[in-house]
Amino acid sequence: MILVLFRHAAGIFYKGGTLTMLASLHNASLPGDVYANLSLIARPPLPPDDLPYCPEVSPFLGGPIRVTFPPYLTLEDIVRKNPYVSKGGRYRPPDCDSIHKTAVIIPHRNREQHLKYLLYYLHPFLQRQQLSYGIYIIHQAENYIFNRAKLLNVGFKEAMKDEDWDCIFFHDVDLIPEDDRNMYTCDRFPKHVAIAMDKFGYKLPYKTYFGGVAALSPEQYMKMNGFPNNYWGWGGEDDDIAVRVALSGMVISRPSVQYGRYRMIKHGHDKGNEQNPKRFNLLAKTKRTWKQDGMNTLEYQLLSKELQPLYTNITVFIGTEKGMQRST
Repeated sequence: MILVLFRHAAGIFYKGGTLTMLASLHNASLPGDVYANLSLIARPPLPPDDLPYCPEVSPFLGGPIRVTFPPYLTLEDIVRKNPYVSKGGRYRPPDCDSIHKTAVIIPHRNREQHLKYLLYYLHPFLQRQQLSYGIYIIHQAENYIFNRAKLLNVGFKEAMKDEDWDCIFFHDVDLIPEDDRNMYTCDRFPKHVAIAMDKFGYKLPYKTYFGGVAALSPEQYMKMNGFPNNYWGWGGEDDDIAVRVALSGMVISRPSVQYGRYRMIKHGHDKGNEQNPKRFNLLAKTKRTWKQDGMNTLEYQLLSKELQPLYTNITVFIGTEKGMQRST
């Protein structure tokens, strides 16, 4: 018997040489192991060009995720648990052709343990959603004051050099998603995703909050001129971004509070990322400055780009509050 799979077939996978419809194996009301459903993903005996499109709703979703922090976790452990992830932190579903291509941009400096925990959960989380994805770590070189928003601009520009991503997720390293129905895909408008953090009692702290995790299509991102480059230190840039969304004629979309849940890894303020005393003055000027400060004025020096087993590591010098010069 010859079996023909149409590319629009949904929810079908091969197991033991037969076609099987995958049934949900997890009670969606109870938190479960984020790796539980990955063993069900199998590569069918079909050439890549003959794979069906992935269904609109992935059959591997399990709902709430149990989040713990294993004390002796290593990157090698994570590699072993994610056999389909290729060099540079890239993944394509082996059993279907994904209709979504998402790049995850993570600004980073001196948070190695947090990064391990995020990678441990994020890789299986995205695979359960049947996304084609890549994870980019944007590492700020040297010990000048941290600039999260500028690093996100760098990540966007460098990621778009690699592939025509249709969605970019801007993701803090210390936030772990707790429900895989929180889809890492873009909406019609810029999407604020981390709307229910344990830090805030699983509530939105205020109506225009845009912090933690957010998703924009490349078109949305460029329409608002990306993110500001002039917020050095902690605070203010999230509110500036929310203002840019409104000024560019868009609104903020959000998932349900039930799905947009995140657990934060507890930590104090990093050295070099102290509160920005200028943040309120900068925010007051956003209406006048957003078109003159963003992707159209981005400057940085690319120092290295390394394809690690679980992510693409991009190390950049983004300058200092006084400019691009280095002190001697």
